Amino acid sequence: MPATAQPHQSRRRRRTGRLLAAATVVTAGALAAAALPASANANADADRHGHGHGHGQGRYQDVQLLSFNDLHGNLEPPAGSSGRVTEVQPDGTTKTVDAGGVEYLATHLREARKGNRYSVTAAGGDMVGASPLLSGLFHDEPTIEALNKLDLDVTSVGNHEFDEGAKELARLQKGGCHPTEGCYTDKRFKGADFPYLAANVLDEKTRKPILEPYWVWKKNGVKVGFIGVTLEGTPDIVSADGVKGLSFKDEAETINKYAKVLQRQGVKSIVALIHEGGFPASTSYNYDCDAPGAGDGVSGPIVDIAKNITPQVDALVTGHTHSAYVCTIPDPAGNPRMVTSAASFGRLYTDTTLTYDRRTGDIARTSVKSANHVVTRDVPKAPDMTRLIDRWGTLAAPIGNRPVGHISADISRDGTESPLGDLIADAQLAYGRTQDPETDLALMNPGGIRAPLTYAASGAEGDGVVTYAEGFTVQPFANTVNLKDYTGAQLVQVLKEQVSGPNEAAPKILQVSSGLTYTLDLTKSGADRVVTDSIRLNGAPVDPAATYRVASNSFLAGGGDGFPTLNEGANELVGADDLAALEQYLTANSSATDPIEPPAADRITVVQ
Repeated sequence: MPATAQPHQSRRRRRTGRLLAAATVVTAGALAAAALPASANANADADRHGHGHGHGQGRYQDVQLLSFNDLHGNLEPPAGSSGRVTEVQPDGTTKTVDAGGVEYLATHLREARKGNRYSVTAAGGDMVGASPLLSGLFHDEPTIEALNKLDLDVTSVGNHEFDEGAKELARLQKGGCHPTEGCYTDKRFKGADFPYLAANVLDEKTRKPILEPYWVWKKNGVKVGFIGVTLEGTPDIVSADGVKGLSFKDEAETINKYAKVLQRQGVKSIVALIHEGGFPASTSYNYDCDAPGAGDGVSGPIVDIAKNITPQVDALVTGHTHSAYVCTIPDPAGNPRMVTSAASFGRLYTDTTLTYDRRTGDIARTSVKSANHVVTRDVPKAPDMTRLIDRWGTLAAPIGNRPVGHISADISRDGTESPLGDLIADAQLAYGRTQDPETDLALMNPGGIRAPLTYAASGAEGDGVVTYAEGFTVQPFANTVNLKDYTGAQLVQVLKEQVSGPNEAAPKILQVSSGLTYTLDLTKSGADRVVTDSIRLNGAPVDPAATYRVASNSFLAGGGDGFPTLNEGANELVGADDLAALEQYLTANSSATDPIEPPAADRITVVQ
């Protein structure tokens, strides 16, 4: 595999024109274990003020690394809680800040690059997939076009890059019109100007990565290598068709392998782009996760991964959990190393300073500084992004603006059991009964609910009106609603799989239709957290020997999200797509004078 940027370099453009200065909300994180030599501090200071950027102007050169993750095609500002971040104030209180939208993200990134000639922009995966209608309707071509305009240099793949399979991912990389829907405009889709990295995603036949495993950024003798991986568990959270013929390898082992390759090629400064993440102890983006000690305030898969990645890697840009953090997790040698994540949906970006030692070719790790910044909406919109949104929005409007229902208030997707989760499960139960009147219940995976339904109008439709575009944003995966038969014993096992096996450390609580009730006791551990004797359907205990007809989306019915028992059902009936089921339910059960009220979310009793 090539080690440099040459395959993509000819397609790179000059940075776009600079916009007016804009204030950002900043949180600081730094590696302060030791100080640079006095000369290094002087050179680094010069760099930060726009000096010392030429050849031979000092041993140390600051490199600005801008990064973000989990954009999910959110070109327009996300609605509701998906478009806000929480900020801790100096007095310990918190406030929320509206954030996100590529018109604002472009302005913030372009402003951040000012005075930083050595600047590279990277991403941690899930740039596309589970996207709102503006992008998802066009197989995410609008998002790739926006990322090109953002001057993204490199990204890792995420699990959602495989929603439509490896061939579609290759098309997003290389260009070309969609194989079945053709070209959406009079111009051929040219693909990404930046490389997607997939070091740990192998073709099962060739045993080689399906895309480049690494990429090297170069400028005036400064070289920084990037290795990109997605989470090893991608097959557990993507439909089987999306990962057919592929194998996913251990994240740390893969990064260590290619770090050696880069070292042999003389690239000693290395950043890992990892689509896997952690969970900070606070939801505030500026929470100090290094208190009381380095990395003490973050948990989850990224901690073990980081502790097993070779010290040759200088920083980790992560994602997947949609969390915000800037932490220093010790590497295997016990030295602190920066690990960052910029939440999701383009609400934050991370600005990291990597001080490059021209003499050794490595990063002076003790001088690394990093901070998350809010993509506030109080700055000028980037005109080129506005034109992009308007152009694709005009194409999407005839479909997206169609009203499909009415709601009386916001319907949230937050909580162990959410009002929107109940609504979707009820919609799938109602649809299931149109296909088979014997359908007993429906189950919905929480990860398939991508946004809330908001009462405030998103356009000209009026408050309380749910448009097709808003429904699409909630359920963008084009899963079908499938019916299967399960014994009562299997149904109990499915509920226990929410909190055991692969879901034990991070439970996935299914959203349930009306009539199914049970107690979830979080004071217990493993499968015991689901209290078996409490499980009722329409008030009656579930009979282990009886047969129950269950509706669920095709992803769950195939055993996705760590529910293997759901793949064991019998007499499967494949129905229409899940968005159609939601649309039918909203249309049949609401009107302007009688809107749907948010469900009470009282089907699961949670003991804490």
